[in-house]
Amino acid sequence: MAVATVTVDLTVRDLLHEDLAGCAWTGSPTHLRFIAAALGRRSAGVVDYLAVCGPSDLPLGVGGIDYGRSSGAGWLWQLAVHPAFRSCGIGTLLVRSAEERILRRGLDIAELGVEPANTRAQRLYARLGYRVVPEDGRRSHCVVMRRHLC
Repeated sequence: MAVATVTVDLTVRDLLHEDLAGCAWTGSPTHLRFIAAALGRRSAGVVDYLAVCGPSDLPLGVGGIDYGRSSGAGWLWQLAVHPAFRSCGIGTLLVRSAEERILRRGLDIAELGVEPANTRAQRLYARLGYRVVPEDGRRSHCVVMRRHLC
């Protein structure tokens, strides 16, 4: 079996409505409609939605930042990497780029929620410096994790 290493340049940019047709890998049509609605909230300055793209400019990873969910923090949500490109550094680039956006907004905390069964994502976030936030009495279906950016 031959093995080759391929290196490609990745760019991070805003996700566009035109990109959604190529993002079926992120989830169901309902999920894509939710992303489209989030893109509509971007014009109000409430969210950012990022795309990590390869040379073809097609999104290989996407994720949002909600600035209104948690006071003083940017909430990362709907982070996804195309299944064929996982474990290639795209998720790390996506999270770090989102953190840069949060810092540019004058905030120094990033938070996110991850499903308890998604241990792969939890390991990534822990490796990137996120720590589990103890429950504060509110019931959540997600494990909440936080990172201080400064």
